[in-house]
Amino acid sequence: MTMSRQIITSGSKWEPIIGYSRAVRVGRQVFVSGTTGTDGSGKMPSDVQAQAKQALQNIVAALEKAGASPEHVVRTRIYLTRMEDWEKVGKAHGEIFGSIMPATTLVEVSKLIAPEMLVEIEADAVIPEA
Repeated sequence: MTMSRQIITSGSKWEPIIGYSRAVRVGRQVFVSGTTGTDGSGKMPSDVQAQAKQALQNIVAALEKAGASPEHVVRTRIYLTRMEDWEKVGKAHGEIFGSIMPATTLVEVSKLIAPEMLVEIEADAVIPEA
């Protein structure tokens, strides 16, 4: 049995350089890559909570392109450059996933790919059978 593989791109300048996709759907599973708070015009807010909200909006958009939605998310991973920002980022995460309650990991990293990036979020989803 062969499963189809759907590639979702965002047009990010990083995708062709690194060789990755915003998300990949295989069967009923959707894997969203680490996503930052860069908006469609390439701009990023300086505030960590605003970055988290934009990253989550970017994740939701990728899920929708893959035929999924936030309620299908079963796991998220949050990477922070400053652990003291956990509550602000957690609040933004809770606005989307508070009633969904995915398994979640939150860790501090020394830095992300660009110095202005303060948070990066990944998500995995499973679309229910029709």
